[in-house]
Amino acid sequence: MTIEATSKAFAIWLTGLPASGKSTIAAALKPKLEEIGPVEVLESDTVRRMLTPHPTYSVAERDLFYRSLAFMGARLVAHGVTVLFDATGNKRAYRDFARSLIPQFIEVAVECPLELAMRRDYKGTYQRGQQGESSTVPGLQDPYEVPAHPEVAIDATALSANDAARKVLEVVKEKFNPRHS
Repeated sequence: MTIEATSKAFAIWLTGLPASGKSTIAAALKPKLEEIGPVEVLESDTVRRMLTPHPTYSVAERDLFYRSLAFMGARLVAHGVTVLFDATGNKRAYRDFARSLIPQFIEVAVECPLELAMRRDYKGTYQRGQQGESSTVPGLQDPYEVPAHPEVAIDATALSANDAARKVLEVVKEKFNPRHS
């Protein structure tokens, strides 16, 4: 699906449990978005390594991290770069803050049962949580607040990454290119 250039950049936040498929969808979506213009993926693990090289994942640290992530995204969008947030953002407040900074914003709920996310978890996040090495894993020890009104809901058990990317692009086209609907 090709989308004609938009007049403004925008942001898409892929949110869901760890290992729900956010990064896989982001990888499928990015080249399609690059047909419109420049795109930056703000992947939480990559950004976190820069902001907090020795993360504790405490509530205060997470609050600061997500505020910083949203601010970075807002600055990029303000300069014409479309932003793809690839981040759990386990609290609605984190995503709502980004939405308050970025008027052209789409929230994508990547829906995946905890059991499946745990099976997919190649990083060992859930295993560390189960072994007591981490006490703040979203969906395990920390609540994950599902989006109240996402613009897009992706059933990660039913859609491939490419199908999910197409579904997101349809919403981008409707929301930001109304003359091309």
